[in-house]
Amino acid sequence: MKSQLSKQIIPRERIEQKIHFLRGQKVILSSDLALLYCVPVKALVQAVKRNKTRFPEDFMFQLDSEEVKNLKSQIVTSSWGGARRARPYAFTEQGVAMLSSVLRSDRAVQVNIAIMRAFVQLRSMLATHEELRRKIEEMERKYDARFQAVFATIKQMLETPIPPRRAIGFHPTPDPKRREK
Repeated sequence: MKSQLSKQIIPRERIEQKIHFLRGQKVILSSDLALLYCVPVKALVQAVKRNKTRFPEDFMFQLDSEEVKNLKSQIVTSSWGGARRARPYAFTEQGVAMLSSVLRSDRAVQVNIAIMRAFVQLRSMLATHEELRRKIEEMERKYDARFQAVFATIKQMLETPIPPRRAIGFHPTPDPKRREK
């Protein structure tokens, strides 16, 4: 009998941690997907290879050795295990969606739904950040001319020498006779 923990839907934050940016795309590695689906990596890869026509290059690709090396250095708490014979596969959002047609368990369906929601949430956050960046640039252009006058005044103030101020209070002048002793 499976534990209740393995049947729970995965939290979105846990899925978002598994999403990497490789070759200009958001992807999830085969090893991470296998953990989420609770299947061995070997079984996941075999299912994909049996249905190769469903996974074109824009759905899935195998990492090259340099990408593997870079990812290993980025992932501090490595779940890579020991030596690997094969480089991992990276699945794009469309590739993950296609996995639901290959892996037909109830768990696979629930995990796919959770992953799709995480991708949508991530895309929404990125769009919000892009909109914010555009607004800031627009404000910079709009207020740039106004602030140039302020910056010019500040620069002028910094460059203008400040005349020495006359000291206030009693300052005795040295007596030349005292120095001769």
